[in-house]
Amino acid sequence: MSADIVRYAGGGNALARTGDDEVVGAQRQFVTVVIERQTFGIPVLVVQDILGPQKITRVPLAPAEVAGALNLRGRIVTAINVRRRLGLAPRPAEMKGMNVVVEHDGELYSLMVDGVGEVLSLDDARFERNPANLAQHWRDVSLGVYRLNDKLLLVLDVERLFEFG
Repeated sequence: MSADIVRYAGGGNALARTGDDEVVGAQRQFVTVVIERQTFGIPVLVVQDILGPQKITRVPLAPAEVAGALNLRGRIVTAINVRRRLGLAPRPAEMKGMNVVVEHDGELYSLMVDGVGEVLSLDDARFERNPANLAQHWRDVSLGVYRLNDKLLLVLDVERLFEFG
């Protein structure tokens, strides 16, 4: 039987519908990252690379969220301090942090995060809108959530993360 793709009003997620009208959830994959003890999922297709701590060169007159630039195999990549972008306290000095390289509007950016976890495949049927009690700084950059066994996974809206200046 062929499957048709249907969209539902709750956010445009695709569901596959089989010929007997049984709805089967599509899977999405996310690279998990931690920012101030909150777990986020970045869609795998957006992630270009994952790096450990990097030497970052400060860029004069750049917005405060721009930590500087780094060299990734001969390509200059703008490093974004995600904690500063969200108005959070700086990362403790003893925490080295990680960098997740993403593509945005044809350019590469390094998102400076506290840590990187695993890749998760999650069923679209488990996706929910942001809870009403979610802190505003998280809501500003989250598309919605997945409830995992012991925590919430916020889906990072990479596009909105770059709305600063």
